[in-house]
Amino acid sequence: MAKVTADELGKEPIGKLLIKQAVPASIGILVMSLNVLVDSIFVGNWIGSIAIAAINVVLPVSFFIAALGMAIGIGGSSIISRALGANNHEKALKTFGNQITLTLLVTVTMVALGLFYVDNLIPAFGGKGSIFEPAKIYYTIILYGVPFLALCMMGNTVIRAEGKPKFAMIAMIIPSVGNLLMDYVFIYIFDWGMEGAAWATTVGYLLCFGYILYFFLSKNSELKISLPHFGLDPAILREISSLGFVTLARQAVTSITYLLMNNILFSLGGEAMVAVYAIIGRMLMFALFPVFGVTQGFLPIAGYNYGASYFDRVKESIYTAIKYAALVATLVFVVLMLFPGELASLFLSNRPGLSAEELATNQFVLEHTPFAMRLVFAATPIIALQLIGAAYFQAVGKAIPALLLTLTRQGFFFIPLILLLPEFFEETGVWISFPIADALATVVTGIYLAKEIKKDLS
Repeated sequence: MAKVTADELGKEPIGKLLIKQAVPASIGILVMSLNVLVDSIFVGNWIGSIAIAAINVVLPVSFFIAALGMAIGIGGSSIISRALGANNHEKALKTFGNQITLTLLVTVTMVALGLFYVDNLIPAFGGKGSIFEPAKIYYTIILYGVPFLALCMMGNTVIRAEGKPKFAMIAMIIPSVGNLLMDYVFIYIFDWGMEGAAWATTVGYLLCFGYILYFFLSKNSELKISLPHFGLDPAILREISSLGFVTLARQAVTSITYLLMNNILFSLGGEAMVAVYAIIGRMLMFALFPVFGVTQGFLPIAGYNYGASYFDRVKESIYTAIKYAALVATLVFVVLMLFPGELASLFLSNRPGLSAEELATNQFVLEHTPFAMRLVFAATPIIALQLIGAAYFQAVGKAIPALLLTLTRQGFFFIPLILLLPEFFEETGVWISFPIADALATVVTGIYLAKEIKKDLS
C-alpha cells in the first residue's frame, strides 16, 4: 500500500483526489452495509423475522452510544485536517489525544447507564410483545462491545483526516467480515440464536479495535502522541464538542426517529409492521453507501483546503462531490424502484417447519414492504445536495449552520410529518413522510449553501 501524506489533499486535482478518497470510503461503507444487510438476512432466515424486529429496536440505543465516538471523531478530525493544512502539527497531536480520553470517559459512562435502565429502554423503543425478550438478550451483550465500536469510529475518522483512506477502508471491512463469519459459527453451527447474533457483532467490534490500535502504533500514522497529549484541554474540548455535537445531534434525532417509528408502526400493524420497517432501515443503510462514501471522502478535502485558504479548491470540491453523489444516488434509485419485492424476500425464511405465526408475519412483510420501499426512496436522486451541503459546514468548522442543516431533514421536517400524516393516511402517511422531508431539506440546504459559497469562498 503506497504511503499517502496529508499535504496531497492540497495539491492533487480535485476530481482525482475525491475518487481516491471516496472509493475506499465507499468500499468500506459498502462492506459495513453488506454486513448489516447479510447479518439481517442470516438472522431472519436462521432465527426468524421477529428477531430482525428485535435488533431494529436495539440499534438506536447502541448506535447512539457508538455515535458519541463518531461525533468526537468527526469533530476532532475537522480540527486535525485544518491543523495539518496550516502546518500546526502539535495541535493535531493534542486534539487526537483529547479525542481518545473523551471517547473512553463518555462511552463507558453511557454503557453503564444503558445497562442499568435496560428494562425501561427496550419497551420505550418499541420492544413490546414478543419482541421484548430477544431484544433484551441482544442489547445486553452488544452494549459490552459498544465502547470498542466508539473508539473504532473515532479512530477511523482520524485515519481519514491524515489522508489515508485505504487504511480507513480496511478498518471498516474487518468488523464486517468478522461479524459474518461469527454469525455462521455462533448462529448456524452452535445454534446460539440471539446470543450468537450479539456475540458475533461484538467480536467484530473487537477485531476492528485491534486493527486501528495497530495502525496508530505503527509507522503508517503521522500522529505519534505521548502521555501529555491525553490531558484534556478546555479549548480543544470546546471545539471538538461544538463540531462533534452536529454528528451527535443527528444520531440522537435518528434514535428518536426509531423510537417514534417503532411505536407508531407497532400501533398500526404490530410486530410484523415493525419487521417491515426493520427491512427498510437495512436498505437505507445499504443502498446509500456510495453517497455516504462520497460525503466521507469530501470531508478531509474540504477541511484541509479551507485550512490552507485554497478557496477555489474548496468550491471545486463541493461541486464535484455533489455531482458524483447525485449520479450514484440516481443509480440506487433505479434499482430500488425496479426490484423492491425481490429485495424484501431476501430477509425472510422459507425453511420447512415454520409456525403459523411466522408464516403469517412473512406474508404480511412481503405484501407491505415493496410499496413502502418505493415511497421511502422516492426522493433519493436529490439527497446528494443535502448531505454534501451539511457536511461542508462541518468540514470547515462552522458548527451552528452544520448543526441546523444536519437536523433539517429528520428533526425539523421528518419527525413532525410522521406524527401528523399517519393520523390521516395511516401506514401510507408514515412512508410518504420520507420523500417529503428529503425534498424540503434539500431545498433549504441548497439555498443556504449557495449563499455561503458566494459570501465566504469568493
